[in-house]
Amino acid sequence: MLPVGRVFSGKRVIVTGHTGFKGAWLSEWLLALGAEVYGFSLPAPTEPSLFDQLGLAPRMEHRIGDVRDEAAVAACVQDVQPDFVFHLAAQALVRRSYADPLETFTTNVTGTAHVLSALRSLTKPCAVVIVTSDKCYTNHEAGRLYREGDALGGRDPYSASKAAVELVTASWRDSFFPVDKIVAGLVPPVGISTARAGNVIGGGDWAQDRIVPDSLRALAAQQPIRVRNPAAIRPWQHVLEPLGGYMLLAEEIYAALLSRSASRMGEVCGAFNFGPIPSDHRTVRDLVGEMLKYAPGAWEDASDASAPHEAKLLHLATDKARAVLGWAPRWGFETAVAQTIAWYQAPATEAGVFTRRQIQAFAQTSPA
Repeated sequence: MLPVGRVFSGKRVIVTGHTGFKGAWLSEWLLALGAEVYGFSLPAPTEPSLFDQLGLAPRMEHRIGDVRDEAAVAACVQDVQPDFVFHLAAQALVRRSYADPLETFTTNVTGTAHVLSALRSLTKPCAVVIVTSDKCYTNHEAGRLYREGDALGGRDPYSASKAAVELVTASWRDSFFPVDKIVAGLVPPVGISTARAGNVIGGGDWAQDRIVPDSLRALAAQQPIRVRNPAAIRPWQHVLEPLGGYMLLAEEIYAALLSRSASRMGEVCGAFNFGPIPSDHRTVRDLVGEMLKYAPGAWEDASDASAPHEAKLLHLATDKARAVLGWAPRWGFETAVAQTIAWYQAPATEAGVFTRRQIQAFAQTSPA
């Protein structure tokens, strides 16, 4: 099942990182469900940006701020008094983390700590989803599926920062929002989970150093797509897949808080993977080849042995999300690529309409 609006309608929802790719999609979906959406983020990171293309600024409370600013984060939470918080604000690029590791750690780790700290001021039920990454695991690249209880780690600064976010979040939950004390009314009724998603694709991603927008820019310039790691395997999924998971997880946390069910809070307040079925874990070469079915062009191997390390093999297990939340992916690999390319090929003036149609079509698709 997916959210149908009965929970989010009329509720106050903070989305950090709302000007980014995933944040803009999430904000659009929440608005469609009738939520009062409050964004907290740096300005849109790209030009063009999905945030601007969707015209989100006048349709939500659009607050410019930096999660590294503790006072600004605290003021936002205090002013909004949210029912839900989705924390997406992050430095999200592996290669950029090599160029500026301090920015990566301060944004991802300290920024998350600021959000968690601000939540201690709440006195009302609030469901919180902290978005991390599938790269938070100690990845031995042995072909096994990583599950939520596996060791955390990270060879590159980005991956290590996301593992650190997981540890910070778990310590905050155990120290300041333990289930037994929530049930006893001794601490604020704040339920917190982390969400670890596979690699996402979808319309409106304009970032540098990401395979889909980089490929489309190359094709538009009538140049071959330069592929750095053609044999690397990733759990590709359309951006709506994890976003639906995040919202379903938040719904379940909120319901557990309202019922004061210790057992259910224990089930839903933790870490969750959101990724495709194992057969949709494909190589970068597969992804590029699938895109070229819809956009004519060619690709070339741009492998560079001297480039910074990036994982070659990564698989996620999603048994827990299926069992605890009833979540399952809806669009397979081929559909995800087709929907992504269709978004970019639609008239730019119809970005908002096309995005909302894709959200509706996705929500009406039966799970795999």
